[in-house]
Amino acid sequence: MYEVKAIVRLDRQEDVVAALHAVADLPGLTVSIVEGVGRRHVDAALEPTDYGRATMAKIEIVVGEDRLEQVLDAVTRGAHTGRRGDGKVFVLRVEQALRLRTGETGLSALQ
Repeated sequence: MYEVKAIVRLDRQEDVVAALHAVADLPGLTVSIVEGVGRRHVDAALEPTDYGRATMAKIEIVVGEDRLEQVLDAVTRGAHTGRRGDGKVFVLRVEQALRLRTGETGLSALQ
């Protein structure tokens, strides 16, 4: 299993969620509004001059290996604008999942 964490522009959040909903058999996902701090580029030479804050959406989803590439493609299609600040995607290996209500573990806990 893998966790995909996507930090995307706030105005692209709905596009990413819609693209993810189009992937068959995906479990639920989590959306959080977060604040990022990064280098700003304010001149034509694109030299970082300062640090600035940006409000972003963080979308998190845990999927099996069989759906990972589809999820990454959906996030990319939904979030990409080609401008600075489009965001980042992180993929982490998940050792175990547990559904608290039923005690199911592994992939069956995701559905």
